[in-house]
Amino acid sequence: MLDLQHLKSEDPLRRNAQKDDSGEEFSPMDPPDAYAPPNLAPVAFDELHPYLQQLMREHLDCLAQLDAFEKALLDIQTNGISREADKTLRGFFDFFDNSIVPHNQKEEKSLFPLLHRRLLESGEHGQGAEPLTAVNVLEDDHAKALQMAAVAFNFFALSVRLPDRASRAIVLDAALEQGKELVETLKLHIFREDNIAFAQANLLIDSATLDREMKQW
Repeated sequence: MLDLQHLKSEDPLRRNAQKDDSGEEFSPMDPPDAYAPPNLAPVAFDELHPYLQQLMREHLDCLAQLDAFEKALLDIQTNGISREADKTLRGFFDFFDNSIVPHNQKEEKSLFPLLHRRLLESGEHGQGAEPLTAVNVLEDDHAKALQMAAVAFNFFALSVRLPDRASRAIVLDAALEQGKELVETLKLHIFREDNIAFAQANLLIDSATLDREMKQW
């Protein structure tokens, strides 16, 4: 099987790529950046409907929690679980249950069905037997994040209960990797919503409809 990561690091075109003034390399062998999708046209925050602005504000709280969680993961990987790191882990999983899950449910109940219909009506969907839109990707992100959070939480809990030191280390390592994947999944998901989905919703869903949905919060 072709190892794309190895090819990227060893690619002679990359080694000899031109650099800009900042020293950043450019190469035709670089894969597309998930955080820089083509034809990206985000809408300024103050141009979004208040309904969408509120969702973005909630995302800021989530990103702050993710940064603290990620920092704790790296600290545990280097120094083991400390009292402070354990406190951060507990705080994050509490935040996940009490803030992230309700936020996702709110999107799934109100915004996603509306946006999915508008995307289908505007022709912005896949061409399969069952037309898929960007909303399907976002819903999958929600499901994956929920599963990852549950696995990471259980692994962390198990790692401190196992009597065998080697087994504890193996389970803790699995918990850390699952935690890192959760961080990346949520950060990319938030980027997709803030820069793509909310821009589409602002364009395709009329203000009166968004006003009505906002009143139901």
